[in-house]
Amino acid sequence: MNDVRFLNQAQPQTLVSATLLCYVDAVFGLLDSGGYRQLIFISVALGLGGFGVANEKKWGFVVAIAAAVLQVLFWLGIFGGNIFGYPQIITFAFAVILVVLLVHPMSRDYQRLWFR
Repeated sequence: MNDVRFLNQAQPQTLVSATLLCYVDAVFGLLDSGGYRQLIFISVALGLGGFGVANEKKWGFVVAIAAAVLQVLFWLGIFGGNIFGYPQIITFAFAVILVVLLVHPMSRDYQRLWFR
């Protein structure tokens, strides 16, 4: 029996949503990197972090949080004061939502107790 998972629905809703958002951000980041190597790196890290979170690995949780924070900082660096314009605000909002889902107390408590 293979224990590798791409989505673990036994986890709290915040972690399941964060895992899905990691995968979605990774795919769209790779498809629309615009030539930014940093965005490609962040996208790969988000994919790996989402996979690690789904498989309840501590390294996956750390990688997912680091990549999500880097993504927020990347968008702030690229758009600066124009981050609240359309359509940048949508991309930025999803990046912030991912960070919030990962650092939510329910996610952190579950990670602290169950991740290896």
